[in-house]
Amino acid sequence: MDKVDLIIIGAGPGGYRAAEYAAKQGLKVVIFEGSEVGGTCLNVGCIPTKTYVHSASFAEARERMATVVPQLRQGVETILSHPNITLVREKASFATTPLLLEGVGKVPIIIATGSETKWLPIKGVDTDPRVVDSTGLLNLETLPQRLAIIGAGVIGMEFASVFNRFGSEVTVIEYLKECLPALDSDIAKRLRKYLEKGGITFKMKTAVEDIADIDADVVLMATGRKPRTEGLGLETIGVELAPNGAIPVDENYQLTPTIQHPLPIYTIGDVNGRQMLAHAAEMQAVHVVNQIIGKQDHIRFDIMPAAIFTEPEAACVGPTEDQLKAQGIAYECKKSFWRANGKAMAMNETEGMLKLFVSPDDGAILGCHAYGAHSADIVQEVSVLMCKNTTIAELADMVHIHPTLSEILKNAVD
Repeated sequence: MDKVDLIIIGAGPGGYRAAEYAAKQGLKVVIFEGSEVGGTCLNVGCIPTKTYVHSASFAEARERMATVVPQLRQGVETILSHPNITLVREKASFATTPLLLEGVGKVPIIIATGSETKWLPIKGVDTDPRVVDSTGLLNLETLPQRLAIIGAGVIGMEFASVFNRFGSEVTVIEYLKECLPALDSDIAKRLRKYLEKGGITFKMKTAVEDIADIDADVVLMATGRKPRTEGLGLETIGVELAPNGAIPVDENYQLTPTIQHPLPIYTIGDVNGRQMLAHAAEMQAVHVVNQIIGKQDHIRFDIMPAAIFTEPEAACVGPTEDQLKAQGIAYECKKSFWRANGKAMAMNETEGMLKLFVSPDDGAILGCHAYGAHSADIVQEVSVLMCKNTTIAELADMVHIHPTLSEILKNAVD
């Protein structure tokens, strides 16, 4: 093989973005992928689930998923056809893959192997045919009459909302006292109550001990994801995993060099356990390649917006109100409601609330949590403002189009 400047393991959002960006910088890249390009997000995660979110029926969702996913996968294939990129369609291991064995200590390596379902050790989980993970649920050919979901995190809540709308009888079982722990508890509770009114049954503060106790046709295990490291042969280069199964890295996503790997090895995306979001993986990819080529950037990884595509959707950036209190950070909470917005009324989407946290000292924006139609777009605006250290006084002076949902944010500070 010709000269290689960078080796990447995994062609998901982090891996293929790193390959694309590095290739455009003139680096010769080899990227390994043992499955479909695009990773979990494109093939069995965020993209397929969003086709379900935006479909009117189960049948339409399956039809659209079968069209959208291959189309986007072909787009990734096109990206990886760049003349500076060599795609090797096999699973790579530090123990057995010749190029990796030769590359350690000579060529920067990026590990971007993503994550997989985290199965809880519940009695019957391995033997009951009703139990599926998110991939199994997306592969169902018929709509379950009764769907039980273990876990009220992002995956569980999105599927609960979707399958309830499709006509399934949905029950969500959650060990914690509230759903969506990353979301402000006030916002999360309001969203849960709204979904309850829509027909979803929630059993909070409830632990499942035996799958046989669950009365449902299909049981979805939605208890989170764990870094995918099995088969990488990390022990051969002296890597010890963190307690959560992630590969430990520093602030630049680099493993601590050892005798076994004296030159840079990086991990990006879910496998490092830092911020398990596709867009986080993409930006970590850019940052790591910049480290390799000696280019400075100013990416704010401390400001990481996220969205939950229930109906209505929810989104957040920055700490929750409970976290601000626990950390002893002074703040003011400014609220705004969808029901007071003209565009929301015209859309018949009046359910929703926004909480904006600001510093009482200088008006700096600390965070924003919301639920309601297009709340992800509104929170994205807040994320941009936070990246530029905008104050609420400056936000109040910014013109917002009328009538738009973005006025909900403007109304919070007026």
